[in-house]
Amino acid sequence: MRTLILGASGLVGGNCLNHFQQLGWPCLGTHFSFATDHTQFYNTLNFSDASNADIDAFKPEVIVHCGALTWVDYCEDHVEESYQKTVQSTINATVLAEKFGAKLVYLSTDYVFDGNKGYYHETDKVNPLSIYGKHKLEAEEHIKKHLSDYLICRITNVYGDEIRGKNFIARLVENMQKGDSMEMNLPIDQYATPVNAADVARAISALIEANQKGIFHFASTDYLNRVQLAERVAQYFGHDLVQINYISTAEMNQPAARPLNGGFCAAKFNNMFPHFKWTNVDDYLATKRKN
Repeated sequence: MRTLILGASGLVGGNCLNHFQQLGWPCLGTHFSFATDHTQFYNTLNFSDASNADIDAFKPEVIVHCGALTWVDYCEDHVEESYQKTVQSTINATVLAEKFGAKLVYLSTDYVFDGNKGYYHETDKVNPLSIYGKHKLEAEEHIKKHLSDYLICRITNVYGDEIRGKNFIARLVENMQKGDSMEMNLPIDQYATPVNAADVARAISALIEANQKGIFHFASTDYLNRVQLAERVAQYFGHDLVQINYISTAEMNQPAARPLNGGFCAAKFNNMFPHFKWTNVDDYLATKRKN
């Protein structure tokens, strides 16, 4: 399966590149702002960029679009940049999919919902609260309008191994392993379903191999708020080193509104792939403690 991964230097894209290559798929992983030894430059906003990787020669059968501007509060104050890096990049990825007759896989989020319900199914009504969520939804709608062979995979609170270690759990693990003292103000009222990026990659490959189409929600067995998530990490690496202050989202006064009761129900995927085993936060932390 010849697979182009846009944004392969990030958390999800990097795990996809690693997993797909393990499956023996020919892969071309690209980066835009953060280069790695395993990716090539590709400007998803400018097909004519002279430095772009030669996608025409690669001829992808599948395009996995992982690139977006995911800094939620920054998006709220930089609307045009958010549009370009999330919506326009997806429009361009759609153009590539049409050109090569490729399946497009798009990574989306629970920020397309308002957080009033939680544990969302694919059929639940969308209602984004933030610029980030609105742009992710706009990108989804463009894909559905212009393509028939697509996967929209919604994920939230993604963690796992990545080069930069930017995700919430990875940063906490690294700091706690160093023995650094920490004080954090975390919201007690933001709930989600954390999922390991390695599992996201495995789930995507399962859907591709089964030639599935449409929207799928990915989630493991955890349903936690940010405080519970941090305390779970601290249980493995020394709670005495960490001070967690419980606050409300309202007290944080963040520029962008959050869906407080977020997260996903993965029943659609799980029923389709009953032998697929999701890992959870404890599984990940146990491996890190061994290391």
